[in-house]
Amino acid sequence: MPELPEVEVVRAGLERHVVGATITAIDVLHDRPVRRHPSGAAGFTAALTGRRIDGARRRGKYLWLPLDNGDAILGHLGMSGQMLVQPVDAPVERHLRVRFRLDGAAEGRELRFVDQRMFGGLSVSLGGAELPPEIAHIARDPMDPEFDDEQFIARLRKRTSGVKRLLLDQGLISGVGNIYADEALWRAGLHGERPGDRLTRKQAVDLLRHAREVMGAALAQGGTSFDALYVNVNGESGYFDRSLHAYGREDEPCDRCGTAIRRVAFMNRSSYFCPRCQPTPRRRL
Repeated sequence: MPELPEVEVVRAGLERHVVGATITAIDVLHDRPVRRHPSGAAGFTAALTGRRIDGARRRGKYLWLPLDNGDAILGHLGMSGQMLVQPVDAPVERHLRVRFRLDGAAEGRELRFVDQRMFGGLSVSLGGAELPPEIAHIARDPMDPEFDDEQFIARLRKRTSGVKRLLLDQGLISGVGNIYADEALWRAGLHGERPGDRLTRKQAVDLLRHAREVMGAALAQGGTSFDALYVNVNGESGYFDRSLHAYGREDEPCDRCGTAIRRVAFMNRSSYFCPRCQPTPRRRL
C-alpha cells in the first residue's frame, strides 16, 4: 500500500499541475471509487463540475483538493490507486475509473483516477476545504511542521501495546505504514513488540527521529516502489526500495551485524527485523 512519502509525492505533483484549473466535466467509468458519495456518481459529478481547484493538501495518507466554494475532493489511494495527470489524448489506462476534464491545467492536461483493485476512492467533502471533517480524527504525521513531538513521545510511553502497532495507530501518529515502521525500528534497534511504556525517553526520541529520516529519504527518492502500481502523477516509480534495510529482506544478512533478517506475521501483514540487533522483549512478570 502506498505510504506517506508516496502520497506526498502525488500531492506535490497535483499542486504543480492542477491547482488553479476548473473542472469542466467528469466521467465516472465505475461507481465503486465514488461509493462514499451519498448521491452516487451523478451527485458526485454535479457537485464538482464548474468548481475551481484551489490547492492540494494531505493528512496522513489522505489527499484533498480544496475547491473555490469551500468544499473539497477527498481521496485515498487504497492499495493500488493512482492520481495521474495526463495529456487529453493519452491512451486510456486499463483501470481508469474517474476522469476529470480540466480548463487551465498545466499543459492542457486532465486528471485521472486509476485503481486496479478499487480499495481507494474519491468523495466530496462538504465544507472540507480547510480540513475535511471525515479525517479530522487522524493525527498529524511526523513530516508536518505542526507535529507535536513532546505530546507524541508522552502518549507513546504511556501505552502498553507493542511499539510497531503504535506507529501504525492513525490516532497517535499518521502516515507511518508497514514498510517505514519496520525501517525506523531497525534503525532504532527496537523490536516491534516492545511495549510503548517500556521505552526510555531517549529510545522514543530516537525512534521518532529515525521515522522522520527514513520517510524523508524515501520522499527525496520519490517513495518506495515495488511494482508499477506505486507511481507519481507522471506515472514514474520511486526507487527507495533499493535502500531498505529490513522490509522485504527475509533471510538476507543484516546490513549492521550480518544476522539473517527474519519475517513474522503481523496484523495480516509481515514484520521484518534483525533478531540480534532488535532482540525480542522479555515478557512481563
